[in-house]
Amino acid sequence: MIKYPQIIKSLFLCLILVFSSMIHAEKVSPNHNGINYPIGLKNWRVISTSFRTDNKTQRVILGNSIAIKASRAGKTKPWPKGSILAKLVWKNSQHPKWDAAIVPGEFVHSEVMIKDTEKYKTTGGWGYARWIGLSQQPYGKNKSFAQTCLSCHTKAKDSDFVFTMPAKIP
Repeated sequence: MIKYPQIIKSLFLCLILVFSSMIHAEKVSPNHNGINYPIGLKNWRVISTSFRTDNKTQRVILGNSIAIKASRAGKTKPWPKGSILAKLVWKNSQHPKWDAAIVPGEFVHSEVMIKDTEKYKTTGGWGYARWIGLSQQPYGKNKSFAQTCLSCHTKAKDSDFVFTMPAKIP
């Protein structure tokens, strides 16, 4: 006699293993601290945008479903565990047919922050990762690069180490 609960349990475990292996981008190497580039990032929803005047770059800040829900509800102090914020960064470029418009130019890098206060105790409760250029090469020489991220993000300690200000959406 076949035990259906055991078969269902086995199938469920197999599905978990298959889908967990699919949640990261296949062609991008993990960062030096083991953080993978999220699959489907291009389809994540926008939380905000920003422009940096010091290095003339523009950014789109995206979030996974946990981060989107928290940002829309104003529940970001602190961000909930499992929130992932992703930042896509381009050099500013003047629109070729409209002098008043600034558009994305050269792609600079992508960044990811993952909220997990237990796993990332030494970096303010966030795991940091960055990949450079369109080829998405991992940033830094080893996992100590995250301390550089934290040294900057400490300025935003009162907003859970996050500079992003979620945009108000009607």
